[in-house]
Amino acid sequence: MLYWVVVLLVLAVIAGLLGFGGIAVAAAGIAKVLFIIFIILLVVSLIFGALRRR
Repeated sequence: MLYWVVVLLVLAVIAGLLGFGGIAVAAAGIAKVLFIIFIILLVVSLIFGALRRR
């Protein structure tokens, strides 16, 4: 999932440099949502991993 965040972020930067504002905003928005989901899943995984070891 982190791979897709980086891909969409690079796509947003390239689209922004070329003047495609709508595509850049959409790609950046998707990258932001995927990054937040990634962080949430990481925290949940760490919590359940710590509880499982007890």
